[in-house]
Amino acid sequence: MGETLADGASAPQDRTKTGATLSRGASAEEPKVNILKRLWIFFTQVVAELKKVVYPSAEETRTYFAVVVVFVAAIMAFTGVLDFAFGKLSALIFG
Repeated sequence: MGETLADGASAPQDRTKTGATLSRGASAEEPKVNILKRLWIFFTQVVAELKKVVYPSAEETRTYFAVVVVFVAAIMAFTGVLDFAFGKLSALIFG
């Protein structure tokens, strides 16, 4: 592969790939872990993450509920006013 040219310099090596590129951190010798073992690891990690979840208290839930209801009512009122105004405008223009 490393041929020597007439002026004494060596030619660049052939860099043609002979196989697929390995993903990061993987090596050709590492066997894949059993599918059941991988599922067990996944579910244990899910349970560990769910144990970190912090749920809101009853008072916080009531507060969030009230904020959402007020916000939705305000948006409905705004949309209703726009609908009424465009309806009147449309009736005025098109008779």
